[in-house]
Amino acid sequence: MRHEDESEFRQYATDRSHALRRTAYLMCGDWHQAEDLVQTTLLKLYRSWRKVQRLDNRDAYVRKVLVRALIDERRRGWLRERPFGTFPDDVAAVESEVGVGVETRDEMLAALARIPARQRATLVLRFWEDQSVEQAAHVLGCSEGTVKSQTARGLAALRVALEGVRQLSAD
Repeated sequence: MRHEDESEFRQYATDRSHALRRTAYLMCGDWHQAEDLVQTTLLKLYRSWRKVQRLDNRDAYVRKVLVRALIDERRRGWLRERPFGTFPDDVAAVESEVGVGVETRDEMLAALARIPARQRATLVLRFWEDQSVEQAAHVLGCSEGTVKSQTARGLAALRVALEGVRQLSAD
């Protein structure tokens, strides 16, 4: 890779890695896995940077690579293992990043974790990333109708899951 290309890639990666990490976290629900997904995405991006440089909308391409990296990771068996316990995240950092209080954030993340991955990815793209139906369809590699139905089903599932989470926390 030429020095100018590498410099441009480094700048792009530096500028976008924080947003990519947030998006990955919302899709997978685990900060460590989100960091791994971002690293995988950036590696793939680096390998094809000359092609990516010519794209009109790099961010859309990068989000598509991120979603596909998540799908690939989900197919691997080792992700089915669950740790015995969890350590709390840095609450202050997450509050400032997400922009909501701890209880609301915890409830929302717990509810998001309860809905199917495809619906979760659709909701994150549509509402967190503020993507249009057309953009989300492009990233997910499906039709606009599928995005609309996954959004509707995802919102319904999220409402039910959120009620269940709130009932559990009230008990």
